[in-house]
Amino acid sequence: MSGPTPPPAARAVRATKVYGSGATAVLALDEVSVDFAAGRFTAVMGPSGSGKSTLMHCVAGLDSLTDGQVFVGGVELGTLPDRELTRLRRDRIGFVFQAFNLVPTLTARENIVLPDRLAGRRPDTGWLDEVVCAVGLGDRLGHRPSELSGGQQQRVAVARALAGRPELILADEPTGNLDSHSGAEVLELLRRAVDDMGQTVVMVTHDPRAAAVADEAVHLADGRLDRRVTVPEIQTAGA
Repeated sequence: MSGPTPPPAARAVRATKVYGSGATAVLALDEVSVDFAAGRFTAVMGPSGSGKSTLMHCVAGLDSLTDGQVFVGGVELGTLPDRELTRLRRDRIGFVFQAFNLVPTLTARENIVLPDRLAGRRPDTGWLDEVVCAVGLGDRLGHRPSELSGGQQQRVAVARALAGRPELILADEPTGNLDSHSGAEVLELLRRAVDDMGQTVVMVTHDPRAAAVADEAVHLADGRLDRRVTVPEIQTAGA
């Protein structure tokens, strides 16, 4: 007999975002309500301008809603002062971006432990070793980003996101700057983070092949929630 369903790792409730005002106003999100299950891999899909990156940024607390609510765990982001919101992003959310966002003067290892250092925490060396082993960077930790391939840089970014054991990992087009082989490796890492490490991953992507690695996909269209589909539906319908 299964236990109770855990609460979602994050959720949006009638999330609305308007950029600009008057005749030039753009409705980027139109009352989107969606939850992201804990311990699952969810892809957020949609054409350019559908609102998928805006939703990601609002769930991450990087942008604020015009109306509606966003929760990470049981915390409503809109109620937090800036300092507490910064702390929540640092301690409870891991980020993987299309452009890697590594610090060029730091080594791979220094980039991976940077969130812990900024938070004044000592890295958990056992967990760090596990993460480094998982991403396959053991012999590249002393290299700076300029000495790494794009795929290796993105693996450093995934390791950095995992290193603090966040409740939620948000990945925004993480394979967008990679060739197909490197992209497949990064997707496999994110899949393993969910299956082997118990993480929750939400990934924005326009690529059906990338989305097929997830457990389900949330589709947006014109700022509204269009539909949710499971993996078999993604694979058979080409998302």
